[in-house]
Amino acid sequence: MKLEAIPRLSLGYLPTPIEKMERLSAELGITLSVKRDDFTGFGGGGNKVRKLEYLMADAVAQGVKVLITTGGHQSNHARMTAAAARKYGMKPILVLRGNRPDLYQGNLLLDHLFGAEIDFLDPDAYFTEINPRMAHHAAEAEARDEKAYIIPLGGASALGAMGYVNAVKELSEQYAAAGTPAPRYLVAPVGSGGTLAGLHIGCSLYWPETEVVGIAVTGSAVPFSERIAVMANAGAELLDLEKRWTADDIRIENDYIGPGYSIPSDAGNAAIKLAGNREGMLLDPVYTGKAFAGIIGCVEKGSIEKGSSVLFIHCGGSPALFPYAGLLTSDLAG
Repeated sequence: MKLEAIPRLSLGYLPTPIEKMERLSAELGITLSVKRDDFTGFGGGGNKVRKLEYLMADAVAQGVKVLITTGGHQSNHARMTAAAARKYGMKPILVLRGNRPDLYQGNLLLDHLFGAEIDFLDPDAYFTEINPRMAHHAAEAEARDEKAYIIPLGGASALGAMGYVNAVKELSEQYAAAGTPAPRYLVAPVGSGGTLAGLHIGCSLYWPETEVVGIAVTGSAVPFSERIAVMANAGAELLDLEKRWTADDIRIENDYIGPGYSIPSDAGNAAIKLAGNREGMLLDPVYTGKAFAGIIGCVEKGSIEKGSSVLFIHCGGSPALFPYAGLLTSDLAG
């Protein structure tokens, strides 16, 4: 099946712009550009809108009434899924990792404003309870004769990955229109793997000489390289492509996770301040700050060569800045 034949709803404000980062380029010694997918607009913006365009088309076609997904407290995916559910007349249920907070901030506040039902899971029990808990909510909906639809963590599925196959197509058209050669490296955060799977498929079709680099922002029981290869292969099958990937084909940088998922890192916080000070660009402590720290680190150790062209996928996440205000302003103390 061709990409254009897969049902898709229009949710994002696309195409998003590509911004050249002249001051950061000079400082890092690379030619750096950013794909501003924080500007996708819908539901507060971010990369998950691209996946939801395909996943929501499937849900709407099935007559879904209850949309269920999962993520962390500051999940961009959960926030945008809640917004998409409301746009199409569905009830959103979010099963989130973390105990109920005293104060709803950042994405949690937006989840509440979208009217999502939020089910908080103890962090230690999350990975064993998450699938049964989502299945429980689906069963309750079906018992009320309301069709339910479960979207996996991060929208990470072969269908969701089509959003970033389409993004690479969009990028290739933008670069061609500008007369600019494809970048040497295409870099993105990795939290669930769907974005990177789509980028691999897309680059195989439109930018075969570009290397995809994933910067992990969380750990994974199954190595990301294995998970993403499986997802990319399923996406390739969906598109009737012969191309297949193994774990060895998937480059993941694992040195920038910090203390853990949704726990800010010193390097990530420094990257947030650097991007803000040099380019007026907002990154966040959960995803993009750590990923940008990964670019800096890779340049420093030479695995992204000085002088190379690098395109960073800005996945959004600025609402997640606000819950960490105390940490990010600790330099003001005293």
